[in-house]
Amino acid sequence: MFRRRSLDRPVDATRRLAVGRLTLEIAGGSVVGHRYPENFDVLHVDPELPLVAVADGMGDGEGSRVAGATAMSTFVAEVRAGWPAVGARELRAATTETQLRVRQAGAALTGLTGCTLTALVGEPDGGQGWLVQLGDSRAYRLRDGLLELMTVDHTMAWLGVLHGWWPATSPEAARARYQLLRYVGHPDKPEPDVLAVPLRTGDTWLLCTDGVSDQLGYHRLRDLLAARRDPARTVEALLSATLDEGGDDNATAVMVRVHPTVPTPR
Repeated sequence: MFRRRSLDRPVDATRRLAVGRLTLEIAGGSVVGHRYPENFDVLHVDPELPLVAVADGMGDGEGSRVAGATAMSTFVAEVRAGWPAVGARELRAATTETQLRVRQAGAALTGLTGCTLTALVGEPDGGQGWLVQLGDSRAYRLRDGLLELMTVDHTMAWLGVLHGWWPATSPEAARARYQLLRYVGHPDKPEPDVLAVPLRTGDTWLLCTDGVSDQLGYHRLRDLLAARRDPARTVEALLSATLDEGGDDNATAVMVRVHPTVPTPR
């Protein structure tokens, strides 16, 4: 089940999951950081299905806490209920239900009730995965030494930098980072990005909240993910690095490494 983790024990042991012809090594963890008194991120590493996800509550109040917990529990329940059917239609339906539940949960609260959601769901045969994206948490893929950002940030900052309205390091871009255009709990219930992605032997995937991606630059992320160590140790190194860089936000990371399944000798 989903749960928040304290700084005392940020990373669980690596889990290995056979999915068709592939084996996934998975580890995840989260740290509070130095800015906030508690952790408003939520992560999920499923014990049975090829399903991992991260959510980042917006703000540091009750709405943030409720949104993250409700979004994660609802999305996971919807994917489990529909299994083994996994595809764009099913994942959009799961996200629609997640939007509805978060809006309902926030109706009795004052202030904003919202969060990001980034998920990777593998198909039963292991050949393909699906990314689901709402907000500015991220999914990266490391393949053959190249680290690529596979998701889009749904922020005004992303639009501004992409279209040349301001430089990426400008004060305008910094302010626009907090203007989310799509998120779970948005009154217009915006649709997610749903992207089909192949799962290839040797790939390493990283799902993370902006407490990781905002504090660790491209080359640092690439080098940490490329180190051939146990995924749990890699996640621990990532989270420790965010603290070394100031710990300015809750930081959450889930790593998935793809291997071929070794046949069992008869």
